[in-house]
Amino acid sequence: MSMEAAAGDDVAQKPSRAGVDQLRDPPAWRVLASYVRPYRLGLLAGGALSLVTGATGLALPLAARKLVDDLGSDRAITGVLMLMTVLVMTNAALGALGGYVLRRTAESVVLTARHRLVAHLLRLRIPAVDHTEPGDLMSRVTSDTTLLRQVTTDSLVGAVTGALTMVATVVMMGLMDPVLLAVTLTVFAFAGSVIGLVVPRINRASRRAQEAVGVMGAALERMFGAFRTVKASGAEHREGARIHEAATQSWRASVSAAKWAALAGNTAGLALQVAFLTVLGVGGARVAAGSIHVGTLIAFLLYVFYLMPSVQQLVGAATEYQVGAAAVARIREAERLAVEPDSEPAELPGPGAAPAGVRFEHVRFRYRPELPEVHHGVSFTVPPGGMTAFVGPSGAGKTTVFSLIERFYDPHSGRVLLDGTDVEDWPISRLRAAIGYVEQDAPVLSGTLRENLLFGAPQADEDEVRTVLATTRLDAMVAGLPDGLDTLVGHRGTKLSGGERQRVAIARALLRHPRLLLLDEATSQLDAVNEAALRETIADAARTTTVLVVAHRLSTVTMADRIIVMDAGRVRAIGTHTELLTADTLYAELAATQFLAATG
Repeated sequence: MSMEAAAGDDVAQKPSRAGVDQLRDPPAWRVLASYVRPYRLGLLAGGALSLVTGATGLALPLAARKLVDDLGSDRAITGVLMLMTVLVMTNAALGALGGYVLRRTAESVVLTARHRLVAHLLRLRIPAVDHTEPGDLMSRVTSDTTLLRQVTTDSLVGAVTGALTMVATVVMMGLMDPVLLAVTLTVFAFAGSVIGLVVPRINRASRRAQEAVGVMGAALERMFGAFRTVKASGAEHREGARIHEAATQSWRASVSAAKWAALAGNTAGLALQVAFLTVLGVGGARVAAGSIHVGTLIAFLLYVFYLMPSVQQLVGAATEYQVGAAAVARIREAERLAVEPDSEPAELPGPGAAPAGVRFEHVRFRYRPELPEVHHGVSFTVPPGGMTAFVGPSGAGKTTVFSLIERFYDPHSGRVLLDGTDVEDWPISRLRAAIGYVEQDAPVLSGTLRENLLFGAPQADEDEVRTVLATTRLDAMVAGLPDGLDTLVGHRGTKLSGGERQRVAIARALLRHPRLLLLDEATSQLDAVNEAALRETIADAARTTTVLVVAHRLSTVTMADRIIVMDAGRVRAIGTHTELLTADTLYAELAATQFLAATG
């Protein structure tokens, strides 16, 4: 594996380019508080509703005890029954509303965390992406942020409301006697039979939510699968909008699931209370008949019923906090990855823009501190216009030249200048708007052929598209497709051949009308006929723009205005094909072997 392909997390950079922040992370609860703070009113409202729900529940045993006493003393029970009915209905309604408010607020926290994390990831430096598994980054946006939902409600609010409810219940139970276990088990069995009434609705809503998360994961994989192309095309904001829309759809589906979950939980609670009160009524009737004296015991039984959820709530809060803390740590790791300066999308140069000149001044660069330098003081000047070819053995540093021009990486020392200005002084969006870049593997994104062509130049009209299709000899292929330009190309262009993918990538770059065109072995997979046609296209482009080519084919190199021979991270020689054949032994060897072999 060549050093050009190596990349890492700690790219050597100039002191002015800060890397990952190494400061100690704040505790998880403080980070959680930063996510929750914009929605604190919703949390307070949901928490208050939960406390009121608990208060109405705690009042029920007292009302039940009064009912039993009235029955035992042969007093009227109409008032007590009406009070109990109001308490039960109020408890169920406030519980459902409070649960929905809390879940909706928690979903909003997840949505905000996703928006913030995606916006950060779209600005990542290339070294950070090279060192991180895209699937892992996607899981932080999908799975890890989802865990914030539980920790927001179960941990933050559940701990407070559960503790207060438990303390109040224990105080009331201290005034009572033991209860009949059989009655408790009967009530729980009855309540359990009610739980499945709305389960199908919860299942459907949850499935829609997961499907929306899957759509978002696919969009993220699409972005990271061609991250250099996204950046070179200045498409960060458009890709961000696509992912944000998927995140919003997930939020809507999850809110729907939360609504049915709240209804299910509190409907089951209502059924449980009705069943329990029925048992209490039967017991009261028996007390009135003089069979047993269990008024106090029944009241105590109700408090046991209310104690159990509060204990479970506290245990769940502690568990969810641990899970949430781990998720927060992973999200924070992603947010600490080095990013590029933020800038608004820049306009493309358009036809007729002046070509750009390039200069390297004593550039030294390595991918990681522990690896050898890829560039050892590279210096050369490319005037505006014309075609310049870079040749040399594998690992000579040719592709790295293009990565430094695009500012995918920054040199350790020395300067890279575009039009006489250090590329580090250019706004990122303006720099990349001036450049058309065709990568070595010519990635094609999932979607339609039209979307791929317009990816770097969304404003291009139909005439420009037709012209570039003819120029790159894609017009015949498009004519044979079932849906023309609207034909789906498959994941990473799997429905296209290698040569077709290369031509699509070249067409995409040409549609940007760049001032500087970078072609990294852009014709390596083309047959002789198409390669000859594209040589003519490149020659035409070189008349109006500056073209830099990394090439292994002699036919491409010989048409260059100048050839830069690189070896072991240094510029070995510069000249024309004829001059270098006699002036540089390495070039003469390459021309006689590697180039000729590549065309054979």
